[in-house]
Amino acid sequence: MTQDLKDYMDEKKAMVDQLLPKYLEKRAVPEKLKQAMLYSLTAGGKRIRPILLFAVIEALEEDPKKGMSPAIALEMIHTYSLIHDDLPAMDDDDLRRGKPTNHKMFGEATAMLAGDGLLTYAFEVIAGDALLSAETRIRLVEALAHAAGPEGMVGGQQDDLDAETKVLTIKELESVHSRKTGKLLNFPVTAGALIGGAEDSQMQALSRFADHLGLAFQIGDDILDIEGNPDEIGKPVGSDIANHKNTYPSLLTMDGAKRKLVHHVDMALSYLHESAVNDIWLKQIAQFILYRTH
Repeated sequence: MTQDLKDYMDEKKAMVDQLLPKYLEKRAVPEKLKQAMLYSLTAGGKRIRPILLFAVIEALEEDPKKGMSPAIALEMIHTYSLIHDDLPAMDDDDLRRGKPTNHKMFGEATAMLAGDGLLTYAFEVIAGDALLSAETRIRLVEALAHAAGPEGMVGGQQDDLDAETKVLTIKELESVHSRKTGKLLNFPVTAGALIGGAEDSQMQALSRFADHLGLAFQIGDDILDIEGNPDEIGKPVGSDIANHKNTYPSLLTMDGAKRKLVHHVDMALSYLHESAVNDIWLKQIAQFILYRTH
């Protein structure tokens, strides 16, 4: 990662990290539930999704601050999905981002409620944003609900669970991950394009850019689960193998998975070029996903 991109990502991440707890701290939420929600919400992470959203708005020469509420809402939904993923009924993980998982700290019932609280509150955050028009807020809520819901992330997670008992084809695996991971990486690009006033042709090209970027991100995760450094990733490696997950390395070999990763980043960059936006940060973010180590 170049120093310029590191500075850019660090700046946006710090902005999100500073604001996230403020959305909850003064709310009339039962104290244990509030602490559980804040525990996972403030546990860190790359904040790649909000950064993508801000970068798309800037690529369309609009004020990135207009994207703050959908960025915060998106992190809430992403965090809820991680809390639920870590539960014993799902992946049964003990560590997340180098810290005990939510259910290890607060118990399974409160962890489930913390996820539920973040999921539902996310839509309130967007709906109450006075910086955005009512029409824009409605479109953002609809897009985020679709990305996170049964045709998006949740449906992809169900198919991922069902696939543990069988071997998928690459096409089937991409279908799972285009929903499980890809939809929540497509939303910030779509949201940024909407807020930035993208033309229809730009919206379509940016959406395809995001589709390929989402698949690249998942392939990177699969590779890091085998080759990654646990200290950098924040959890033990090898969980995909232990849980009998279909992954790109298991279906394509490690070399094949790495070639597929390059392919999807190349395709993402070609659609980014087609969008004709000021793509300096988006191009570098795509390269970061190609070479990331955590």
